[in-house]
Amino acid sequence: MRKPDPLVSVTSASGLRARWRGRTRSSDSQPVVARAARARQGRKERATPLTTLTVRVLRGWLTEHPGVPDDPLFPTRTGARLSRDAVEHRLAEYTATACAACPSLRGKHVTTHTLRHTAAMRLLHAGIDITVIALWLGHEQIATAHIYLHADLTQKERAIARVIPPSTRPGRYQPPDALLAFLDQL
Repeated sequence: MRKPDPLVSVTSASGLRARWRGRTRSSDSQPVVARAARARQGRKERATPLTTLTVRVLRGWLTEHPGVPDDPLFPTRTGARLSRDAVEHRLAEYTATACAACPSLRGKHVTTHTLRHTAAMRLLHAGIDITVIALWLGHEQIATAHIYLHADLTQKERAIARVIPPSTRPGRYQPPDALLAFLDQL
């Protein structure tokens, strides 16, 4: 089995913006022990929780590529910071490889920003409050994070399940086979 790419793992687990990923230094990865990714932008600093797998991947990466504190966490071959295009190119290669095992990815536009949204939805599904997600992602306004609430069908179904009128049966509607057969003939 292929080892997970640390850059992709950290991006999908933390939701770091592209400019933060490029500015992340080896010294910022020390909180890996505390299971959080740190990113700086100007005077702002973000700390985002990481999954156990991501921490394990990042620890392995740091063991193989220790670097000095001011080195980029994910450098190029020459030791410089990875550009946004380089990160997107790497993700495009992984997406192309993944299409072989998951054909539904074909035709989808997967970017690092998509991984940022994935991180937000994972946090939301884990029961993390939307205001905390907005802070972790560095949103200036809480309203920006509300798109995740609108996209979360599971949460909507749970809300609807709580207000079912007493005369109806709980659960999803399952049409009878005769209706499905009729619709298939159309």
